[in-house]
Amino acid sequence: MRTPIGIGYAQGWAASPSQNEIGRGNAMEAAMIGVIRCMLAVAAVLLTPSTFAFAAEQVDLLLALSSDVSRSVDHPKFLLQREGYAAAISDPNVIEAIRSGPHQRIAVCFVEWSGFGAQKLVIDWTMIDGPGAARKFGDQLLELPRAFADRTSISGGIEFATAQLERAPFEGARRTIDVSGDGTNNAGRDVKLARDETLAKGIVINGLVILSDRPVPWNAEHTNPPGGLEKYYQDNVVGGPGAFVLVAENFNSFGRAIIKKLIAEIALLSPAPHGPATTKTRQNGYVATDIATFAAAR
Repeated sequence: MRTPIGIGYAQGWAASPSQNEIGRGNAMEAAMIGVIRCMLAVAAVLLTPSTFAFAAEQVDLLLALSSDVSRSVDHPKFLLQREGYAAAISDPNVIEAIRSGPHQRIAVCFVEWSGFGAQKLVIDWTMIDGPGAARKFGDQLLELPRAFADRTSISGGIEFATAQLERAPFEGARRTIDVSGDGTNNAGRDVKLARDETLAKGIVINGLVILSDRPVPWNAEHTNPPGGLEKYYQDNVVGGPGAFVLVAENFNSFGRAIIKKLIAEIALLSPAPHGPATTKTRQNGYVATDIATFAAAR
C-alpha cells in the first residue's frame, strides 16, 4: 500500500532540523570547544612549575648541623649535645654573627646519624634571622626524641646532609655541613670518598670532635684513634675553603665549643687556637678576625 504523498512529505519535513536549530547546535558546539580549550590552557599553566616560579629567598649561609648519635653517645651525653645546640643557636654572639652578614639571616637544618642507613632529618630547613626564630628552633630540638643509637657512619651522615643542602628551599652563597662526633667511621662507605664527593659540589665540611674521658670498652681505638680524634677528622672528614676542626674536651664543654664553631662558620672567623688545626685554618685564606675579637666588638 502506498503512503499518501502528504503524509510522507510531512514526516520527512518533521525529521529534518531547521536552519535555526542547526545554527544553535553549531554555536553550542563551538562554545563547548572554547570552554575545553580554556580549561586545557589553565591546566597547562598550573602544571608548569616554571610559569609561576619565584626566586628562592636569599640567606648568607645554608648550614646543615649533622650530629652523631651512635651508641658510644649514651643518654646523658646525648642530652648535653642537644642542649648545647639549642643554647648555642640563640646565643647573643651567634645572633650578632648572623646579623653581620649582608642578608642578616641564615638557614639551618638539623640531622642525626648513626650506622649505615641510619640518618634522620630532625628539623627541616628553618630561617634564623633573630632571637625569636633561634629560640623556636632550640625549643624544637629539646622536645624531639632521639633518632638512633647504632654504629658510626660519618660517611652516611655527610651524604645525607649533602642531600638536604641540595633540596634546600633557600639560596646561599655558602653551603656548610657541621659534623660533630666522638668516634671514627666504622660503618658504611669510606668517609674520604663521601667527603670528596661533597667537596666537589662546593660544600664545606667542618668538624667538632668530642673527646672521650675513657675509651669505649668494645673498641678503644674508635674514640681514641692513633694520633687522636682531632687529627682523624682533619685527615678524613673536613675539607673546603676555610675548613676547620674544633675540639670539645668532653661532653660537658660541648656547649661552649659549638658556640665558637657557629660564630666561626657564620661570620667566617678563625676558631680559637687548638693545636695543628689553627695552622690549617689560617692557611685557607678565609680568616677575617678571631672569635674573641668579634665577641668583644659586640
